[in-house]
Amino acid sequence: MNKKTQRNPLKIIGFLILKVPTLIFRFGGQFLRFKSKAHHAGRIFREELVQQGLDKSIATQLTAFYLEGSDPFKLLRSLR
Repeated sequence: MNKKTQRNPLKIIGFLILKVPTLIFRFGGQFLRFKSKAHHAGRIFREELVQQGLDKSIATQLTAFYLEGSDPFKLLRSLR
């Protein structure tokens, strides 16, 4: 083994340590933006259901089912 192959894992770990905080902020911001848009879409969905004459409690239940698909953690759990 030469020195280059021995240093590669250390360089990779060092690179990851430097990039992890940036990735956390970037993905955290994307996550918050995604959840905000999903919440807004759910509110519009519920309002449209009520406007079309559906009962508010049923519209709320349907909205909850609608918003289940926008939970990235549930999606990741289902991929396991």
